[in-house]
Formats: sequence, C-alpha cells, structure tokens
Amino acid sequence: MFTGLIEETGTVKSVFNKDGGKIIEIRANFSNELKIKESVSINGACQSVIEKNKDSFCVFTMGESLMRTNLSSLKTGDIVNLERAMRADSRFDGHIVQGHIDGKARFINSTESGGAKILEFEYNTKYIVEKGSIAINGVSLTVCRVTDNSFCVALIPQTLENTNLRFLKKGDEVNIENDIFAKYIEKFLSAKDNKTSKLSEEFLKENGF
Repeated sequence: MFTGLIEETGTVKSVFNKDGGKIIEIRANFSNELKIKESVSINGACQSVIEKNKDSFCVFTMGESLMRTNLSSLKTGDIVNLERAMRADSRFDGHIVQGHIDGKARFINSTESGGAKILEFEYNTKYIVEKGSIAINGVSLTVCRVTDNSFCVALIPQTLENTNLRFLKKGDEVNIENDIFAKYIEKFLSAKDNKTSKLSEEFLKENGF
C-alpha cells in the first residue's frame, strides 16, 4: 500500500523488451536501500524490484501493466514519480493508494488560480467526485471540479516542484487510480442480493458518504 506522497523523482536509465514485457531501469537516490522483490510505485503503478545496485534498480513490467499504464511509453531520460511501500509503523498521510492503475487520462489544460496551478484531464469520471481523492501518476490529490468527461485538480507549488506533473504537455497521458472506496460502494450497491443488504444509497447518505 502507498500514500500518494512522492518520495522522489527518478530518471529512466534504460528500457528493453523481454518476454512480452519490459525491463525498466531507474536511477534513484534510495536504490541502495531497496531489497529484491520490494514494491515500488512508479508513476503510481506498483512494481517489484528484480535487480538493484547503489544508484539504480530494475523492474519487470508485464504486458497487462503496459497496456493499462503510461509505463509503456517510457524512454531513457524520462522522469518518473517514485514511492516505496508504506511502513506499518509510519504515520498515514495522503490517501489509500494501492498502486493498481485503473486507466490513463489525457492532460487538457492548465490555469493559475490563487497561487495554485489547476490541471484539467479528460477521463471517464464515473468514480470521481468533487473534493474526493484521486492518484495521478501516483500523486495523491483532491478533485476540485468534475464534468461528465473531465476533472480538475489544484496543485500547490511544492507538489509541482517535487513531481513529474510539472513537465506535462497538452495531450500527455497520466496514470489514474480511482479512490478504492468508490469502487467498493458501487460493487455493494449493484449486488444482486442488495434487497436483503442493509447497505443502500440512503444508508450511505445518512452516514456521511
């Protein structure tokens, strides 16, 4: 599990194809601290370390992950957001991020407002609500505006300076992980035996959801 608070940005050192997937090598400051099989979030996608040395580490990204994420388009020199899995004894911040990407959104536009940068993305907003949480390239953010096919988030300067979102250009694709609670709520509400369940839309509203 991750929090969506990026530890550092890394640089793609090399990428090559293997067995229908890709081996991606990333240069990162914490590489020497990693263990083989340890989970690392790369642009929000949970990946397992297969090799490492003092200044870089490698992951194998399988075909399924390449299809769903922007890891498929990574090339040497690209900047990626990195976060190691949350420690059990650490404080929880951000929001619950699994590292399981739901899809890719397309960057539309950015504007300035009150010292923040507003980023707009084209995406299916079925699971997105205003003031709800979302992870974009692994960054935990709060949604500030939603339409049927787009949403906006507001980034403070510190977030821009410490993530690869500052490099976005119109048309770029970003990885999206929807709030896990939204997906569970839909699952419960659409269950065939919902008539016998105490969980309902009215129950959720009464309890602050």
